[in-house]
Amino acid sequence: MGDRDWRPFIYGGLASIVAEFGTFPIDTTKTRLQIQGQKIDPRHVELRYTGMVDCFVKTSKQEGIKALYCGIWPAVLRQATYGTIKFGTYYSLKKVLAARRADGGSKEHLATNTFCAAFAGGFSSAIANPTDVLKVRMQVGDEKRNLVRCFAEIYRVEGVRGLWRGVGPTSQRAALIAAVELPAYDACKRALLPALGDAPLNHLASSLLASLGSAVASTPLDVIRTRLMNQRKLKDTTEPTQRIYKGTIDCFMQTVRNEGFLALYKGFVPTWLRMGPWNIIFFITYEQLKQFY
Repeated sequence: MGDRDWRPFIYGGLASIVAEFGTFPIDTTKTRLQIQGQKIDPRHVELRYTGMVDCFVKTSKQEGIKALYCGIWPAVLRQATYGTIKFGTYYSLKKVLAARRADGGSKEHLATNTFCAAFAGGFSSAIANPTDVLKVRMQVGDEKRNLVRCFAEIYRVEGVRGLWRGVGPTSQRAALIAAVELPAYDACKRALLPALGDAPLNHLASSLLASLGSAVASTPLDVIRTRLMNQRKLKDTTEPTQRIYKGTIDCFMQTVRNEGFLALYKGFVPTWLRMGPWNIIFFITYEQLKQFY
């Protein structure tokens, strides 16, 4: 591969890291809202927060502003892997498949774009899953060690499987988000070109429109994967020390049965509010980096 082929990977990773720093406190509130009120997990039965703002204020007062950024380094590490692979794979694979079509890639093809996005999202998320587990554990507030010690403790107590806990719904969620978000962004950007041109205002509007659909589609899977990642099972025991979810379907059923269907949309507001700014920061950064092509 030539040097130019690697640039979507590098720019995607850099833009993802910038966006992560800008929106991480919102992600922390989302995670804490998603794990509260679980009948099956005695650690998180209590409803501590009434919403995103309440969670933000209480966390800041009780634990300090730094608590809102607890887990930022595994999040940055995640974006350095997940973001790099996801966006680089999407744009590179789309280019390869477009060149093989009869039209030579002169027109955007929704089915091709959706397939490339879903594959890139699921594949990259599965690889980066351990960093996601670390991030969730640290955001919840139960894990106070630094990145390396937290990683070592999960591996020691729960084994390799602990680092890939929740990989199923995580990959499914990432594939779903990418399948909605990336083609939607490309389509919106193309539709707005005559009016706004290839300018930051176009990138801003396209990012906002793309984030709404992906937030609606992905929040239930996000709730499930957060709860699966936060639960612990010792590697040397056949029976868990507490009741845990057996998998994606069991978590879905238990959540709906014990808390109602709307529990699958816990954290929706911060999810959406984070996706909007995250996409804005990412795509504007990415588009500016593309000027170096």
